[in-house]
Amino acid sequence: MSHRRIYAVLPAAGQSRRMGRPKLLLPLGGSTVIARLVGALREGGVDDVIVVVRPDDTTLQEAAEAAGALVVCPENDPADMRQSVQYALDYLATERHPNADDGWMLIPADHPLVDAKIVESLLASWRAGAAPILIPTHKGHRGHPTVFRWELADEVPRIPPHQGLNRLVHDHESHVQEFPVPSDHILLDLDTLEDYERLQVEWRRENE
Repeated sequence: MSHRRIYAVLPAAGQSRRMGRPKLLLPLGGSTVIARLVGALREGGVDDVIVVVRPDDTTLQEAAEAAGALVVCPENDPADMRQSVQYALDYLATERHPNADDGWMLIPADHPLVDAKIVESLLASWRAGAAPILIPTHKGHRGHPTVFRWELADEVPRIPPHQGLNRLVHDHESHVQEFPVPSDHILLDLDTLEDYERLQVEWRRENE
């Protein structure tokens, strides 16, 4: 069987309004949130990491590129995560020409504790199976990243306004495969200062 390519898509065009500061540039474990996540995805085996950044956010653009990501900057700020994902998928279609059974992995950029081992095991399961959608779970709760067959990228532009990428999962629920993982890191995101403090504690607990 030929190598099934998988591309990670990181929407990172938000304003961090709830945090009050650029949350993806916050320090975490000797790095930054964005650099730590890009590094974990690359080490875990994705073929490319695509980060979608606002055109005026040059600091984040530089940080993502320095971490080894490919940065996509739309001419105008994306209205929502779905639009950010669409920009990344359009880039991949033009620059990488994926096959129908290749994959794209969706992970919001504010899930910094997802590590390379989780990514590696998730990709191995996806490449060995035939499910069009693979979602990691922890104790029955679904988290990130989610892996989609490339052919489902064609459905993203048809998602109704004001509905998120969950609509894609909903429409194909009968074909979703869940992948249990032992770590709750797939569930932990970063929206507030309280979240950040909690993630720092968790990072130290895991790494010291």
